[in-house]
Amino acid sequence: MTELLVEHLDPTTLAVLVGEYLLRVVMVLFILIRRSSRPSVATGWMVLVLALPVVGTILYFSLAETRFGRRRIRRHRSVLARIDRPEFHEFADATVRRPRLGQIERELSTLAERVSHGVVCGGNRIDLTHETEDTIAAMIDAIDGARSHCHVLFYIWLDDATGRRVAEALRRAAARGVECRVLVDAVGSKGFLGSATCQGLRDAGVRVVAALPVNLLRMVFSRIDLRNHRKILVVDGLIGFTGSQNIADAAFAPKARFAPWVDCMVRIEGPAVRELQMIFVVDWCLDAPEEGADLDLDAILTIEPPAHPDGVPAQVLATGPNYQVHAVSHLVQGLVQSAHHELVLTTPYFVPDQATLTNFTVTARRGIDVHLVLPARNDSRLVGLASRSLFGPLLDAGVSIEEYHGGLLHAKTITVDERIGVVMSANLDLRSYELNFECGVLVYDADFAGRLRDLQRHYQSRSTPARCDRERRSLRLRLAQGAASMLSPLL
Repeated sequence: MTELLVEHLDPTTLAVLVGEYLLRVVMVLFILIRRSSRPSVATGWMVLVLALPVVGTILYFSLAETRFGRRRIRRHRSVLARIDRPEFHEFADATVRRPRLGQIERELSTLAERVSHGVVCGGNRIDLTHETEDTIAAMIDAIDGARSHCHVLFYIWLDDATGRRVAEALRRAAARGVECRVLVDAVGSKGFLGSATCQGLRDAGVRVVAALPVNLLRMVFSRIDLRNHRKILVVDGLIGFTGSQNIADAAFAPKARFAPWVDCMVRIEGPAVRELQMIFVVDWCLDAPEEGADLDLDAILTIEPPAHPDGVPAQVLATGPNYQVHAVSHLVQGLVQSAHHELVLTTPYFVPDQATLTNFTVTARRGIDVHLVLPARNDSRLVGLASRSLFGPLLDAGVSIEEYHGGLLHAKTITVDERIGVVMSANLDLRSYELNFECGVLVYDADFAGRLRDLQRHYQSRSTPARCDRERRSLRLRLAQGAASMLSPLL
């Protein structure tokens, strides 16, 4: 039968069929070699390549390899050699670097330091903000009080009312002689970078730089979808902000039908601010090497924010493709495993690796009260389908999954036993685990963790329990969720 089909095929068609077959074989072997340590990821890519060999091959070499670029790797090493020095992590007050921690907290802080270089510091005052208007007002107030410098790093800056208000505050600061540096992601803030608002900042003397610009040349040497997803503001080296809030209205014009965006940020005063400052300086030197070379690092990084007697231990984290691989995954797993009676997580995008999923199910089966709070409507249909495909095993294990109905829950928070609180920019998905530059803060304090837990309870009060009625799902939905599940390692 096969011989008859071959005889009736013209040479061109036969060549195409043979070429596709060989491409599939070669790509499967290549993926197995390159992805041998990540079976789930390898399986997802092989499914795509076998189904769509040409498209799958193009996507694989464009997106699958975490290529940071040799030039950027060299530059990053050089920057770290200048910045990540022991003296920039030390403080005159020795107690700042030796805060009193319990056994679990010490273990987590050691893990966090090893995967992200961030050190735990005592003496921090940390406020929690969760309303966009309040967060933006607090950042503008800090900028208006700046005397020396303002360092701004955000994934998304929209040219909307909020974006223009923050820009106006920076123009006022620049007019007072304050050094203002703004680093925004080239893709996430593309509209802003081409706007009159951005040009107005530059005209006022504010230095605005695009992080990780995308062009055809970069596609050859590095991945184009590596993104700087951090949200950081540092004022005078004394006040810092980080969390999930972008410079944008809660209405979030690009995806208004999912609004309001519900975010969470922390305002920090104390030694941990210098760790935030170091993250900004590293990123600035990577994407603005000429200006970074002119930075007076000793002047910026030796600023010692005063430790507060009533302050708390906190640890700022930086993760990304230029740091240890799987840093976010390892940190989340460490937090999950450390829970003794309760673990609560909120995230908009839930497509974690298999190790994290296994830790959730094992923790729930240990009798720990595990809550996962997700948005009821996700702005990414594929991510939403992939997330729901994971509900069954988690619910069976006893994990409580709750769907938030008050907008798009964008806050990325974790509380452990109401004694450890985490606010970060990272989602629980492979993009945040491996590709995005992320930032967060661990706070080893029961009072802060309690306030964060109260915020999570507020989210839960506007949520309903998720269900996974396997029998009542339509065939179309089951097929869609099954396909999304197969591709979830690629998301």
